[in-house]
Amino acid sequence: MKWFILLAFVAIVASLGSALYFMMRDGQDGRPKTNNMARALAFRVGFSILLFVCILVAWKLGYIHPSGVPLR
Repeated sequence: MKWFILLAFVAIVASLGSALYFMMRDGQDGRPKTNNMARALAFRVGFSILLFVCILVAWKLGYIHPSGVPLR
């Protein structure tokens, strides 16, 4: 489960990086603007939602357990 979460975070950061790249490069040198940045950000949102749902399912099935600060 730890590897899956790590992989999801890497995918989210990579998607943000590609959106930054497309924001900086699209529409320069006479090239037309594309919707690559919006697509990369949409993938980031999708990866984030998928990660959240997978964490909730893993918690419900007992694969992960909360280990936070104990309540007083």
